Amino acid sequence: NDTGAGKHWSDNEVRALINIWSDEKIQQMLEGATRNKEIFEEIARRLMKRGIDRDWKQCRTKYKNLKYEYRALQKENEHLGNPRRKMRFYDEVDCILRRQPLGPSSWGCESSSLPSGTENFSDEMK
Repeated sequence: NDTGAGKHWSDNEVRALINIWSDEKIQQMLEGATRNKEIFEEIARRLMKRGIDRDWKQCRTKYKNLKYEYRALQKENEHLGNPRRKMRFYDEVDCILRRQPLGPSSWGCESSSLPSGTENFSDEMK
């Protein structure tokens, strides 16, 4: 009954998760959702299409951990003013979480700062 929950996420897996998370449709589904199992099942399905085998619980846990780490770092930076700790994928998560509700054109970031190379991720896996 091992779900592989403790299995480390590779950078490519995290990039793929962030790429899916940045999708406008996923963003809208996650906004204000309290029961989000179906959303993370969709994310897990999309990862599976890219050759990444993660269940919805693993996706939700990774998503929550990325958000938590980002917010903790934001809070720390407010107090210190000078970041001492770094977070992998900070810029990508920052792009997603700073998003304005008006849509992708109002994002405070360039599309080039979103994870690149993940569009053709399945091609790399072959």
